[in-house]
Amino acid sequence: MFRHVKQLQYTVRVAGPNPGLANLLLEQFGGPQGELAAACRYFTQGLGDEDPGRKDMLMDIATEELSHLEIIGSLVGMLNKGAKGDLAEGTEKEGDLYRSITGNGNDSHLTALLYGGGPALTNSAGVPWTAAYVDTIGEVTADLRSNIAAEARAKILYERLINMTDDPGVKDALGFLMTREVAHQISFEKALYSIRNNFPPGKLPPIEKYASAYYNMSADGDVRGSWNSDENFDYVADPAPAVDGGDGTASVTLPAKQQAALDALAARTASDPQVNPVTGADIGAVPPIENETASEPPAGKPAKK
Repeated sequence: MFRHVKQLQYTVRVAGPNPGLANLLLEQFGGPQGELAAACRYFTQGLGDEDPGRKDMLMDIATEELSHLEIIGSLVGMLNKGAKGDLAEGTEKEGDLYRSITGNGNDSHLTALLYGGGPALTNSAGVPWTAAYVDTIGEVTADLRSNIAAEARAKILYERLINMTDDPGVKDALGFLMTREVAHQISFEKALYSIRNNFPPGKLPPIEKYASAYYNMSADGDVRGSWNSDENFDYVADPAPAVDGGDGTASVTLPAKQQAALDALAARTASDPQVNPVTGADIGAVPPIENETASEPPAGKPAKK
């Protein structure tokens, strides 16, 4: 059960209208790293989790993310207040109104004009929110690692948004939201490592001979570290094709009827390596000019001007 409390989770004070900043803040309202995506991600994970402790944590954090969505939406609405009234009442001349809502060339007119100044479920470029942002796989250890990364990405976006404004009230609210991303990241890490067998994800064990192999797939300039060290991996400096020992070709066993049809197709569409056909490209091609450069024209030819 959800019950809405009219007061925000964090007190927000905006110094003045700024449609351009409102548009940027939409990244955390309807963007892939935003609060709605986070709330839906953790809510669906919590509904499907069999562990009562994790379920409680996921539902708590999902609900808090909805509170953060409310804060971001309130910021967007307040920053657009001036443009909302100007648009509704037509108090400015057309050119002045356009300049006031597009602010420094950004796309804030999407919210100021199309959505009447209110927060829209889009990112800062006007791309609609999509459930594809909810990247849940249903395996708890994989989902918790994904959640940790999601909180880290959101924290970085809040840092960048803080650097985009000098409004002290907006910076203060964004600082709170940024810090809560860190707190959630810690909770998810604690939950992950409270699972005794948390790596690798899933039930099936890895195949032993490939699990600790590191294949050096690049030439020259190799850098060695713990990520490819002999201590942690069987380092293969020059891996050959088909590390399984086979010939590296793909094959399939077909029923006789399908194999006959496939052989007929191959024969009908076979290439003849002995012919050199004249093509449309050959007919229309301009022959190259021999022995001519921009600085030294061929003998008997004037230089091009």
